[in-house]
Amino acid sequence: MRHKINAARRHHIPRPKRRVLNWTEYDATLRQRGSLTVWGTEEAIDGWKAAARTTPGGQPSYSDLAITTALMLRAVFRLALRQTEGLLTSILHLLGVDLPVPDHSTIARRARTVTLPSAPRSPPCSIRSPGRWPR
Repeated sequence: MRHKINAARRHHIPRPKRRVLNWTEYDATLRQRGSLTVWGTEEAIDGWKAAARTTPGGQPSYSDLAITTALMLRAVFRLALRQTEGLLTSILHLLGVDLPVPDHSTIARRARTVTLPSAPRSPPCSIRSPGRWPR
């Protein structure tokens, strides 16, 4: 009789309130959840390659825009650097744009020097967590 102890709490998944009547439309919306749409403007394509340096030293191949784009994709999809390089390559291929893709070591090296846009901050919470109450 041990299995009847929690019988009242066993079926915790409620029945659906609405029934799906149009399965083809429902199926299409489920497939659209996995789609990825990417837009590239002409300004972004023109600004992909770095401008020539006026000081002595090696010439950078990629602009800050290219490195920032790679780092943003890395942060959004939580990828490693090599995976980010592959994703960026496939996105540019799907867009039909013939642009060079920075390799993983270039992304890592330039990530230290490029300034990323700051994320919007949420307002501070006025309620303290129980572990931080003054004593």
